[in-house]
Amino acid sequence: MSLGTYRQLARKLDDLPNRFPATESGIEIRLLQRIFTPEEAALAAEMFYEKEPAGIIAGRAGVPEKEARRTLKDMARKRVILFSRGETGLVYGLMPFVVGLYEELLPRLDKELAELFEAYFQETRGEITGKGLSVHRVIPVQEAIDFEMEVFPFEKASGLIENAKSWGVRDCICRVQKSLIGDPCSHPIENCLVFAPVEGAFDNSEVDRPISKEESLRILREAEDAGLVHTTGNYRDHNYYICNCCTCSCGILRAVAEFNNSTAVSRSDFQTVVDEEVCLGCGICLDRCKFGALDLDGDLLRVDLTNCVGCGLCVPACPEEALKLVRRREGEVPLPPEDIREWGQARFSE
Repeated sequence: MSLGTYRQLARKLDDLPNRFPATESGIEIRLLQRIFTPEEAALAAEMFYEKEPAGIIAGRAGVPEKEARRTLKDMARKRVILFSRGETGLVYGLMPFVVGLYEELLPRLDKELAELFEAYFQETRGEITGKGLSVHRVIPVQEAIDFEMEVFPFEKASGLIENAKSWGVRDCICRVQKSLIGDPCSHPIENCLVFAPVEGAFDNSEVDRPISKEESLRILREAEDAGLVHTTGNYRDHNYYICNCCTCSCGILRAVAEFNNSTAVSRSDFQTVVDEEVCLGCGICLDRCKFGALDLDGDLLRVDLTNCVGCGLCVPACPEEALKLVRRREGEVPLPPEDIREWGQARFSE
């Protein structure tokens, strides 16, 4: 089968709100060749994000329905496409590359795939999710927020976990990827949290280890202690994962740190402020900031609000309790879309 099929699939993925930017070298085509067989690519290239029955997809691809159904089920088992149960059977849709397809490659990620992804990341200068409305947003460390301040449910990592009915944890694919290319970081690997509104959602998972709510909250606290930034989907409702990110391994935060891509992640609606009467200028908090937002001016800490993402990691590090998070001026940070569908519509409108 010709490379044209893979190029068609690449264009289809780039048409999704999450994007899949093309490169001059065509490294993205080599990535797709490692992920999809030619038969799988032929079907995926005829799919859309909206899920459809196998017969409709087969008709567009010019493939016998029975053959297409068998291939689509294989793809669903490998988690490289979306699928769910429809009124008359399974329906299938095209899965975005990030966040989506790439993360589901975790069981199959090897050195070659890791190197291909790194080459793609570098050539696109971190724009693996395109430009515009951010794919991820920062969730602040809860203890860093003034206790008298109103905090919305979507702004509380612990609230997202508390409201779930089942919980799981998986390895961070970004840290696995960096390890495979010989550039590991020192942060914990197994701390990407997933949760669901139904019981037993991760009992049969090959990727997610089922855990309790209490263990989820413990992992959340340990991530904060390790200086990791909480991020999740950039929408308010139906969020079922929390990534604990670092600028040394995680693709989205690396885009900010390495390529100054300020739209790679949406900052929280909070910012760090300094109580100048209390701050001793000890500098302990400086190492906690991953975005260059803190600096010492003599013996006084200064905050660059342009770089501050409102993660709050610096606040608990201060031995004098001179730092806290306060809400930004009204309208400075747009309200996240209601759900992923609204996010996609907003991204398209840009």
